[in-house]
Amino acid sequence: MPDRPMPESRTTPRPRFPQRLSHRMAAIALAVAVLYGTSGGAGNAAEEVDCATAAPLAASLRPTARGEVAAVQVARTPKALPNLSFAGPDGKATTLADFRGRTVLLNLWATWCVPCRKEMPALDTLQKTLGGADFEVVAINIDPRNLDKPRAWLVENGIGTLAYYADPSARVFQELKSVGKAFGMPTTLIIDPRGCELATLAGPAEWASEDALKMVRAALGR
Repeated sequence: MPDRPMPESRTTPRPRFPQRLSHRMAAIALAVAVLYGTSGGAGNAAEEVDCATAAPLAASLRPTARGEVAAVQVARTPKALPNLSFAGPDGKATTLADFRGRTVLLNLWATWCVPCRKEMPALDTLQKTLGGADFEVVAINIDPRNLDKPRAWLVENGIGTLAYYADPSARVFQELKSVGKAFGMPTTLIIDPRGCELATLAGPAEWASEDALKMVRAALGR
């Protein structure tokens, strides 16, 4: 009998399930990334706040930038600031958003910063003079080591009105630096009740002076 031709070999097709699964997993990962980025989980990015309405209030500060606060840079186009995160007086996580509804004078300081130490008594007096339901001086300490030292320094120097806020990682400084609002120490910002920057100061000021009080009162609409 003549040899019969051998049947053609057929390669068994590979199941497409793993490939489909891979595509599905990639799609899910992308969806999670998008959701994470739009739900506020992607760090402390600035919230989507329309700060255009803050422009007239910022403009009202401009005539007060004189004397002891002449170096303050008043925002011409107010912008939302990053939602900074730091520890509150009780050690619990606090963010800038927790101060919505209040005008804030945000100050970054450290015990190793001589100009910072010099202006702390004035900031304490400012809080004592104008602090209340509609205004707070939020002084954030960024000492990276010996975390008991800043509290002890405040007590030793009779600074007892300011609430104690801290960020040993100094991330608050880096986040403000990334948006062009921090260049050295101390750094101070005046922020409206919606979280919009009204004014910025790189360096110290006499915050208990009449010039500074006029500026803060203007930020409060008084």
